[in-house]
Amino acid sequence: MTFSCLSRFSLAVALSALFTFAHADSASRYCPEFLAVKGAPEPKHRGEFTFSPYTHHWSQSTEHKQVVLVAIDEQLPGDRLCGVSFFSNSFGQPSAYIYAGLQYNNLFGMPELFAKITGGLMYGYVAPYEGKVPLNYKGFNPAIIPSLGYKLTQHDSVQIKFLGNAGLMFSYGRQF
Repeated sequence: MTFSCLSRFSLAVALSALFTFAHADSASRYCPEFLAVKGAPEPKHRGEFTFSPYTHHWSQSTEHKQVVLVAIDEQLPGDRLCGVSFFSNSFGQPSAYIYAGLQYNNLFGMPELFAKITGGLMYGYVAPYEGKVPLNYKGFNPAIIPSLGYKLTQHDSVQIKFLGNAGLMFSYGRQF
């Protein structure tokens, strides 16, 4: 697999953030305090690094490029999170998504099964592809991304992100 310049840059940024999060004082937060649930227990993990090497598109197009994503989340009290992802979009354009969200653990009584929903601001779908995402204004658009995950170990998981009528993104997550 060959990585574009964006993918290498994104990986470097995510690894740098991972190192910063992993070695930060546990009392310091990068996410806004209002996202955390006051009085809720501290999360078991500080954050999560996510890597996605593959996205399945519902419709095939010769314009579609390989989508590669790296993301870093900070876990907050009350099963909340916030984060940023860097990716090459379906048309090979450098893109980013900054978000906040909720995680639902122990789905259907299964401790390994979880769901997440994030919402935020995405940038990257610019001319000539600005019409490929709704409510796009000069490359910026709101986004809501639900996902379903399965914990393989205490730290590792696989996840499927539902990208509306565009497709499915398959990813690996590593909590730290």
